[in-house]
Order: sequence, then structure tokens, then C-alpha cells
Amino acid sequence: MSSVTACPLDCYDACEILFSDGRLKGLKSGHTQGFLCPHMNHYEKHATLKTPRYKGKEISLEEALLKLKEMIFSHEKSEILHYRGSGNFALMQEVTDHFFASYGAVLTEGTLCDGAGEAGIIEGRGSNKNMSLHEVAKSEVVIFWGRNPHTTSSHLLPFIKDKKIIVIDPIKTRIAKSADLHLQLKPNTDLLLAMLLSRFLHIENGCDEEFLDAHASDYEEYYELTQNIRIKAVLEQIGVSLGQLGEILAMVKDKRVAIVCGVGIQKYSNGVDVMRAIDAFAAMLGLFGKEGCGVSYLGSSREGVVSPFNKKAKKVSKVDTEFADFKTVFIQGANPLSQMPNSLRVRESISKARNVVYFGLYENETSAAADLVIPAKSFLYKNDVRTSYSHNVMSFMPKVAHSDIGISEYDLAAYLCKEFDIELESEDFYIKHFKNFAVQKIDGSWYVENREEIPYKDGFDTKNKEFVFLDELDYKVDEDKGLHLITCKSPTSLNSQFNREESVHLHSSLGYKEGEMLTISSADGSVELRVKHNDDLREDCILIYSGTRGVNNLTTSKHALYAKSAIFQENRVEIKR
Repeated sequence: MSSVTACPLDCYDACEILFSDGRLKGLKSGHTQGFLCPHMNHYEKHATLKTPRYKGKEISLEEALLKLKEMIFSHEKSEILHYRGSGNFALMQEVTDHFFASYGAVLTEGTLCDGAGEAGIIEGRGSNKNMSLHEVAKSEVVIFWGRNPHTTSSHLLPFIKDKKIIVIDPIKTRIAKSADLHLQLKPNTDLLLAMLLSRFLHIENGCDEEFLDAHASDYEEYYELTQNIRIKAVLEQIGVSLGQLGEILAMVKDKRVAIVCGVGIQKYSNGVDVMRAIDAFAAMLGLFGKEGCGVSYLGSSREGVVSPFNKKAKKVSKVDTEFADFKTVFIQGANPLSQMPNSLRVRESISKARNVVYFGLYENETSAAADLVIPAKSFLYKNDVRTSYSHNVMSFMPKVAHSDIGISEYDLAAYLCKEFDIELESEDFYIKHFKNFAVQKIDGSWYVENREEIPYKDGFDTKNKEFVFLDELDYKVDEDKGLHLITCKSPTSLNSQFNREESVHLHSSLGYKEGEMLTISSADGSVELRVKHNDDLREDCILIYSGTRGVNNLTTSKHALYAKSAIFQENRVEIKR
């Protein structure tokens, strides 16, 4: 017997899956195109939590729920924190927010992922509407700006065949090696590059003045701002030549262009301005509101969908959460001891909480430190529904198999709501609620209703319907010593899930031996890792993949400017034998 469901992972592709005879296969129709990523191909091979435990001792699920009830009941509501991640990305995960918010506990806000970039997009456009992969397929030129599709969005690859490809990335990625042009620029200089591209586009009379006059009339003032950049000095600083700028402009002139951005470009304190500057270049080209044109980042996956769950509560930042302020900390679908920045601070802070509860699928640093561990159910054994931030499909995730292991998010929330006399509708009620925001197309797929197929066709969502350009350049020359830290996604893991990396990647010219154990340190901490040579890196960079144990000992818990978003690549690092 075969059933259709969808991938629960926090990933661009949001694939639809055929579950047949205990095996997972990519649905042949639609965006999944019959194949799955390596994570889903081996999903069932990764061991999950089987049994609840308290203080290291295995207990029954009934005992675990009673213990959780006791922990919540024993403290003031303001002393209880609900910290929920996106390890499972589906919409029913928010049902636990409903319980904790209704009870009066504290929730989190902000992001460890894409928040600075999204804030920049909203500043310029008024909303975060994404260019879907189906529109990318209609483009003639694709610029991959800090995005490595072979690792993070492999289902985009069939859509870019026979197109001109430009890659802007400090790493010579697989897509960069086959691209028509690769700019291996210095990290944290994307803002300057984007502004220079806009400046030279204007100089060469390449702007779409008809579009700008109608939808972005302040472009002359923005051009004046770009003139504050000293061309020769900045080009030397970022590692790009004048000729390369000319090549980009020649390739995009009078073409349908998609600028496909990754999250690495905004993992800095000025990440908001970086995305605003890239969007500004797209606006100067007139790429918005036209078929096959635009900027693809992470669109709002919740656009057009209203949550039925109560989430009104006091909130603290997810980036620098002070766990010591709480008596009971309930952690769901997250591994903050690994994935939050400044891990040494996080470990000290969470050790001061009286009760730490981990509710998830896998053993990790956080489950090892938790007092109470409650296994969650895999997506195969519960009902859910999901949307995506790279396309407009709404995918349904019905229960396709049975397991006695763990408990679903809805069933756990239902237990707590009953025990604390909080109103909660049936699971079926909420699934139907989400489905009401979708409409079925002629191909049988369900799409979120009222989303624009071509975003901003009728203008932007700002007050005056016009694009808002940056009006000041807040950038200082980078004179910090040390190597640039890059923390991109690994081909073998999704953050701290699955097969995690264990190495630091360095250019062989730096003189360290393959396999040599090194201490990498920053202003916030250090980690010891073995060397892997990688000559696809710039010599002034080191690469430690996100999810590598200890990588976030090196990162700062400061926020990006103007956004509650982590800035994992802000710190410079040093190496010692």
C-alpha cells in the first residue's frame, strides 16, 4: 500500500514523498521530480529516541508526562520557558505554543537562521514574498549569491539547465566550478559588491528607468549613496576586479534574471543592509513583478496562512536566551547547546535552570544535558501539514504508519491542556483549518490561496507602493585580524541532525597537515578539530560546517543590527597547534 506525505525538514525544497512498503521515494509529479535528498534517502537509518528518561533513568511515557506536569505546576508561570526550534518544520508544531502561551509561560522570538535577511527584505519591499522555484525556471540568467544548491536545494538544479550561471561565493562550490562566472569575493563584503553593481549599472545606463520611475523613484538618491564607495580601494578589499563587475553587467543586461541568495550572506551584524543592497540591485534592473525575474531568498512560509493557535505571550530572544532566568525550560525540536551561538555561555546558563526538558527525535548535546527526555513521533506516525519558503505548495502529511514509540506534538499539548484546563480543539479541526487556506490546482497539487505567482506585480507592499532604498552607508573597513569563519550547511547533515562533520577545513597553503589536531579560538571561546585540506576555500577563510560539535563555541551571541537574528560569522578566528 502506498501513501503520499511530505518531508518535515527545515529545508528549501519541502519535498513530497511516496511512502510505499516501508520505503520513502520522491513523488514523481510536481517540484519533487521523483528524487529525494541524501537526508531523506537515509532518514530511517538514523536512530531515534525510543524511551523517555528522567535523571538518566528510563521511565514510561505516562511517568514522563506526569513528571512534566509536576515541573510546570511547581513554579510560577513566568518561570517557565518554551524554546521551540524548527527541527520539524510542519504547522502543527505550533500547538505546543498554544498551551504554553495560554498557560502564561514565556516563549521565544527571533531566529538562528534567516532573520536579518528577511528584515532587510521587508524594509525595502514591505513584505517578504519569495520568487518561487517555478519562476526561477523561467529565467535566462541565475545568480547564486552565497547559495550552494547541490547541498541546500538540489531540487532547484533541474530548473536551471541551459541557463547562464553566475556564482558569488567565497567558496569554489560545485556550482561555482561549472558556472559561466565565479566571483570568489572576501566574506562580509557582499554589501559593497551589491552597491558597486548598482553604481556601475547606473553609469552604463543599464537601469530600467521605466520600472524605477513607477516603483522605485528614489533611485537617483541611492546612486548618490553608492558614490561614497572608493572604487579602487574597495575592489582590492573584496577581491573582485573591475572586469568581473563588467562581465556580470553584460550577462544580465536585458535578460530575465533570478538572484538566488543563501543565508550566509546575512550572518553578520549588517546582514539587514546586505539583503537591502542586493534587492536594490534587483530593483535597479527592474526585476520585480516580471515573469522569470526576482530575488529568491527564504520567503515567508506562513504567508497567506493564519495560525489557529494562541501565541500571545511574553517572549525572549532565541539568540541570547538567558536560561538561568527560568526554573523549567521546555525545549522542542531544537538543540540549543549546539546550535545557539556562544555555546559555552549557553551551557553555563542552562545548567542553572532547575528542570530542563528535551522533546525531540534524536540524541544530541541538549538531550544529554536534560533532566527529562520525551521522545517525539516521526512525521510518518502522526498527522500534519506544511508550507514552504521556496514554493507555494501546501503539502499534507497524514499518518502513514503506526508506532508505539514517542508522542506527537498535538497529543502532548492535548494532555497538558486537559490537565491545566485550557481549551483545545480536535486535531482534525486544526488540519482542516490549515487546508482552508489552500486551493487545488488542475494538476492535483494544493497551493496556498491568494499568493502572488509573480510577487509585486502590482507594486511593493510599502506605504507608497514603492521600493525603499538604503539611505545611509553604515560600513567600516574590516581591519580585524585573524581568519574569516564560514559556517555553511554540510552535505551530510542538516545543522545538528544526521551525519555531523568533525573537522576544520583549511586551504593547504596555510601549512597545516591533513589530520593534524588544531585549536581554533575566537573572542568567545575555542574548539579542537582535525584538519581537512580544502583548496576550494580562500586562504583567508576557514570552514567549519554548521552542526560540527563545538563550532558555536566560536560565535557571538550578539544580534544583527535592527533584527533579532544570530550573526554566526561575525567573529574572526585564530589557529594554534
